[in-house]
Amino acid sequence: MKNLSLFCLLFACIGFGSCKNNENEKVVDSEKVEAEKIVSVTCYKALYEKDTIDLKINTLQDGTITGDMEMIVFNMPEKHGKISGEFRGDTLFASYTFIQGGYEKKTYKNPMAFLKKGDELILGNGKIEFAMGASYFVKGEPIDFESVKYRFTTVDCVE
Repeated sequence: MKNLSLFCLLFACIGFGSCKNNENEKVVDSEKVEAEKIVSVTCYKALYEKDTIDLKINTLQDGTITGDMEMIVFNMPEKHGKISGEFRGDTLFASYTFIQGGYEKKTYKNPMAFLKKGDELILGNGKIEFAMGASYFVKGEPIDFESVKYRFTTVDCVE
């Protein structure tokens, strides 16, 4: 009876181990597919007083946007993270998932809206609500693209 129990336990461990390997292969495959779908890459920089924001946007074949953003705001910890979203008309609605400073144990996620005017992106200000651990723009409240700090201009991408 003990041998049968040990055999079943060993068999279950091998089964779970092989499932884990397949999951890793699927992640690698999905990353390759996503990298192949990139249609264009555009880099932006915004400067305001002593603040600098670098933004790299990847446009995928299906129209979604991914990218990286680094925010260096005077007297604040640096923010490094990923951006993902989509254009609705001339406005990019995105989610910015980032870490603050070098503290990698806690991630933050904020909604962002960028208005595209020619080669420029304007970071809008809007009323944000929090519900069930998530933040989002309040429906029905306008996003202000006029009185803003950060206006992004296109720059050459640096690898």
